[in-house]
Amino acid sequence: MIEARTLTKRYGQRTAVDGIDFQVLPGRVTGFLGPNGAGKSTTMQMIVGLDRPTAGSVEVNGRPYHEHRAPLREVGVLLDAKAAHSGRSAYKHLLSIAATHGIGAARVREVVGLAGLDSVAGRRVGGFSLGMGQRLGIATALLGDPATIILDEPVNGLDPEGVRWVRTLMRSLAAEGRTVLLSSHLMSEMAQTADRLIVIGRGRILAEGAIGDIISGATRSVTRVRTHDAERLVKTIAGPGVVVSMLTDGAIEISGMTAEEVAVAASTAGVVLHEVASVSGSLEEAYIALTAGEVEYRSSNPAATGAHQ
Repeated sequence: MIEARTLTKRYGQRTAVDGIDFQVLPGRVTGFLGPNGAGKSTTMQMIVGLDRPTAGSVEVNGRPYHEHRAPLREVGVLLDAKAAHSGRSAYKHLLSIAATHGIGAARVREVVGLAGLDSVAGRRVGGFSLGMGQRLGIATALLGDPATIILDEPVNGLDPEGVRWVRTLMRSLAAEGRTVLLSSHLMSEMAQTADRLIVIGRGRILAEGAIGDIISGATRSVTRVRTHDAERLVKTIAGPGVVVSMLTDGAIEISGMTAEEVAVAASTAGVVLHEVASVSGSLEEAYIALTAGEVEYRSSNPAATGAHQ
């Protein structure tokens, strides 16, 4: 479990993390989302003792990270996939870290196999691709068989098989009762992996809760239908709070009525529907809505800068 209380970090006049409170509970995957500069990396660094809070506190498994006698057995961390000696082989890199905690070679071989690195374990890390480096970083995080796992952008550089492997691994670790905190900018992957979300912007918590609750709270659900009698359907369902949009593909999008209500109204009026479905918002739409005013870095319009020339 990870618990932060009024966690704050200032660098001079700039506040990177602004008095946030949150819990990351065991038995589930918690996604950590936010724009660049939102304070995610600073928060994760404070969790594992790489940066000291200006105020407040954060504990892992009941105590600050630096108080754990064998931190590798408590917390597995991947913050930088390139944080390995480029001249060492993958196996020797893992073996050297394992030695600091009395972890044997058998466990090293086990995580090498788990990460799919058997065929390259003897190669120098400096020649690894980004995806291979990510696999090595995840293997390093799992060395101590920790109760808590913190991974920052673990699927960067991975092919589709690797992305699926990370997703399956994170969910299986959570199913074992471990605490999993996962940061990523890939909304589609986060939607398939996370159970809960913490969304941060400009150092403050913007939203926290079950992923479905956050999506439903930040987006709107609509009913999408197709019919050859659109004019009569629109007249039938017209009323306060009902908004109808005609889409370019010929479908009709209706907000303010559920799919069941639209179907009943159409049936009563004798309008034949060829398709009726309830369409919910996506995590990407929810994320953009939540962080719209919290983005620190914005791209300019290419047309306005002359880039089109």
